[in-house]
Amino acid sequence: METILSINSISKSYGPIQALKNVSFNVPQGSVFGILGPNGSGKTTMLGIILDVLKADAGTYQWLGGTPNAEARRSIGSLLETPNFYHYMTAWDNLEIAAAIKQHGKDDRQAVLEKTGLWQRKSSKFKTFSLGMKQRLAIASTLLGNPDVLVFDEPTNGLDPAGIAEIRELIMQLNREGKTIIMASHLLDEVEKVCTHVAILKRGDLLLSGKVDEVLVSEDQVEVSATDIPALLSIISAMPGIHNVKQINGALQLNCDSHITPAQVNEYCMQNGIALSHLALRKKSLETKFMELTNK
Repeated sequence: METILSINSISKSYGPIQALKNVSFNVPQGSVFGILGPNGSGKTTMLGIILDVLKADAGTYQWLGGTPNAEARRSIGSLLETPNFYHYMTAWDNLEIAAAIKQHGKDDRQAVLEKTGLWQRKSSKFKTFSLGMKQRLAIASTLLGNPDVLVFDEPTNGLDPAGIAEIRELIMQLNREGKTIIMASHLLDEVEKVCTHVAILKRGDLLLSGKVDEVLVSEDQVEVSATDIPALLSIISAMPGIHNVKQINGALQLNCDSHITPAQVNEYCMQNGIALSHLALRKKSLETKFMELTNK
């Protein structure tokens, strides 16, 4: 699969605060790539750098296999913050101004309004739009000129559940049409539902990156208890395939390799002279894993 964007050892500081620390990852063509992390993790700084709004202190990035940045930018539509549309002008006229600023895309207005579900409201003033419609018009403006790559910073920020659902569906629709989408988000749920790939940032450090279904794998946990907890802790900590043991409310919580079953745990304890008084399998949520990763 071709690489649309290659980020190599990017670092950026604001005085004593290091916003990005030696971050590297690749964005494959045709992906919906989520840059995920809590507020203050460096997501917006990263987008600013790859869009030439900010300059990195160190490191490099390459668009489209080394295409010069000025040329590559013509193939990229971006939404870093909601554009300043004129409240008393129509959607149609606001897009004309956006096209004039970009110096291309005026003839695309009908197509982008249809694509974002706003064609019926082309003559409505911007001030009459719901928050979700305003965000869809902002996305419509990024589609002027039919770019191959779209970059969005927190595209569902501030929207109600209906608005979030609208934008999610629009992003997936644009991806189905062949566009590569890079989006920053602090919402695990959004990334899990929309993205194919993810990079997780925490205070400027890259924690993990890769395919969503590989990076955001929820782990099963086995919960055990016995009359002699210290003896159980000593025995179970030595069991192959157990990589983390926590003592919670008189029981032990085990993070296990995927092939370890509760029956195997029980058999191991019996062989080592411990009779379990409690044994249960607990599903670990993605949210729990994300919180552990980002130490929130």
